[in-house]
Amino acid sequence: MADAVPVMNNELDGWGQLQSRPMDEAELQARVGATISSVYLWMTGALAITGLVAYWVAGNTALVRMLLGWPFFVLMGIELVLVFALSSAIGRISYGTALAGFLLYSAINGVTLCTIFLVYTAASISSTFFIAGAMFGTMALVGHVTKANLSSLGGYLLMALIGLIIAGVVNIFLKSSVLDWIVSIAGVLIFVGLSAYDAQKIRQEVEAAVAMEASDLRKVALMGSLSLYLDFINLFLYLLRLMGRRK
Repeated sequence: MADAVPVMNNELDGWGQLQSRPMDEAELQARVGATISSVYLWMTGALAITGLVAYWVAGNTALVRMLLGWPFFVLMGIELVLVFALSSAIGRISYGTALAGFLLYSAINGVTLCTIFLVYTAASISSTFFIAGAMFGTMALVGHVTKANLSSLGGYLLMALIGLIIAGVVNIFLKSSVLDWIVSIAGVLIFVGLSAYDAQKIRQEVEAAVAMEASDLRKVALMGSLSLYLDFINLFLYLLRLMGRRK
C-alpha cells in the first residue's frame, strides 16, 4: 500500500471543530475492506438487474419481436459507447453519474441477453449460472488472496482476448462447429484467468487509492465492479455455449 502520503480521518473534536488526524493501520484496512466489499456488492446488484430485465423481456413476445433486427444492434452499440464513456470520463464525472451509467448499462445488457431465454432451456441457464458463479468466485478469491503477482498475466490474457474476438468474427462467416467449440473453450479459460487477474488488480488499485476523497474512492470501486461484471457475464455466456441445452 502506498505510504508516501498519510491518510487523514476527519472528525469533530470536543469543541465541535472539524479536525484531521492520520488513520492508523486498522482504519486503513477497514476502509480497504469496505471498499472492496462495495465492489462485489455493486457487481451483484448489476447482475441481478441484468438477469431480471432479460427474463422480463424474454417473456414479452411483442417486445422481443420489436427488438430483433436493427434495434438489437443499436442497443449493442449503446452498450459499447457506455463502457468506453465510463472508462474514459470516470475522472471527470460525479460518482452518481457514473453509478447511473453502470446501472443503465446493466439494464440494456439485460435487454440484449434476453435471447438466451429463447435459445436455451431455463434449467440449463440456471445450472450454468451457478457453475459460472462457482468458477468466478473461486478465481476471484484466488486473485484476492494470492501473494503471486498476476500483472504479467494480464498482457497475455489481453492478447488472447483479441485473438478470441477475431476468431469469433471469422466464424460468423465460416460457421464451423469445431471452431465454435474451440472459441468457447478458449473464452472460458480466458475469462477464468481474467477473474483472478482483475480481482488482484482491483485490490491493488483500492489500496493505492485509499487516501483519495470518499467520492473518488467510490468511483475506483465502481469501475472495479464493472470489470468483474464483464468478466462474469462473458464467462457465463461462453459456458452456456458449451453446456447449454437448446430448446
